[in-house]
Amino acid sequence: MGRLLACLVVLVLFTCGATRVFGADLRITEMAVTTKIVRNNPIDSVKRISSTSVKALYCFTRLVNPSQQDTAIRHVWYRNGAVVGEQELKVKGEKWRTWSKRPIDRESVGKWRVEALDAGGKLLKAVEFKIN
Repeated sequence: MGRLLACLVVLVLFTCGATRVFGADLRITEMAVTTKIVRNNPIDSVKRISSTSVKALYCFTRLVNPSQQDTAIRHVWYRNGAVVGEQELKVKGEKWRTWSKRPIDRESVGKWRVEALDAGGKLLKAVEFKIN
């Protein structure tokens, strides 16, 4: 019985390790906060912007997913260190582009960060910008 239990433990550990390696293949090749997406591409990369110049901002993310298996990433939007929004985004191919959108108004002033997390919650990349 002890030998069977040991084999099961090794099998579970091996399977969990394989899952982590599988998720590690997903990588971001481009991530930018932008004022507009045209033909599935960002038109600019915002580092600082006035709260009155646009009604919304987008976080564009280009990924490579060598496994080609459907998965998801999550964009987490922070203002002054506090989470103000999250969005799950599907990834359905080897090369994939996706984005999330955040409305902007006069109360949006502050230091912002958007984090991209894989399905397991691992930080893949983050971008920072300011709204005046």
